Amino acid sequence: MTTQQMSIRSAYFKKILRPGRFLKYNLVILIGLSLVSFLWMYPFLWSVFTAFKTDGAIWNAGATLLPDEWVWSNIPDAWEKANFSTYFFNTVLYSVSATTIVLITTAMCGYVLARYRFFGRNIIYGVVLATLFVPIATVIIPQFQLVKTLGLLNTRMGVILALSGGGGLYVLLFTSFFSTIPEEIYDAAKIDGAGFVQQFRISLPLAKPIIATVVIFQFMQTWNEFNVPLVFTFGSPELRNLAVGMYAFQGEFAMDWPGFAAGTVISIIPVLLVFFFFQGYFVRGLQGAVKQ
Repeated sequence: MTTQQMSIRSAYFKKILRPGRFLKYNLVILIGLSLVSFLWMYPFLWSVFTAFKTDGAIWNAGATLLPDEWVWSNIPDAWEKANFSTYFFNTVLYSVSATTIVLITTAMCGYVLARYRFFGRNIIYGVVLATLFVPIATVIIPQFQLVKTLGLLNTRMGVILALSGGGGLYVLLFTSFFSTIPEEIYDAAKIDGAGFVQQFRISLPLAKPIIATVVIFQFMQTWNEFNVPLVFTFGSPELRNLAVGMYAFQGEFAMDWPGFAAGTVISIIPVLLVFFFFQGYFVRGLQGAVKQ
């Protein structure tokens, strides 16, 4: 390599590595976004670190996150003394069952609306779309009357059925996705003798991004639900979920803040695990929904 070629290459690399105007702007934006992100996450971080503090340390620490002395007994105490083991089991049962029911019903409804043209289809599609604008709190009284009539009040099955309603957004997502599947796939399945159920089973694995989106949204919504488990288990406190069970830390004259924070940590771990497990499909599902 000649001296001239070495000089040209050296000048080229200096030009690449030289901080440009856009790089400086990007660094400023990155620092600004990092500060905003920290401020946004601060309440969550405060709750997590409060679970490892004493009651006195909470009020003496001020805005400090890290405790001076780590107390590891708050989480076991919350699990045992506040009956969190029962509340945790109920929450898992309600969330998994309601998510499974909503996933199956919305997927089948979206499949029918996408594949078949029948009388009243547009009306049904419009009604499903209209349910997105109905506040959830307005339907809790009809749900209560229905569950009471079925004799399922103060039972786990009654809570699961009440939490399994709605899902209009998920129906639209499945309808939009199944509409993009080529008709040739269904024609080939018909030639092989596949009926309605078999064709649906062929199509469903292709909808993994939408399935992940539905699982994350519905699981989080059911896991954090407060009104339905409170109203439908008013006569049976042992059937409540974690969101309602957090009231166990509220006494007549005081609040057990370390126990409350420990209960918060226990309640958010499963939600984070579900999100991290499905996040890849979740992002693709949102991208597909935006494209449609």
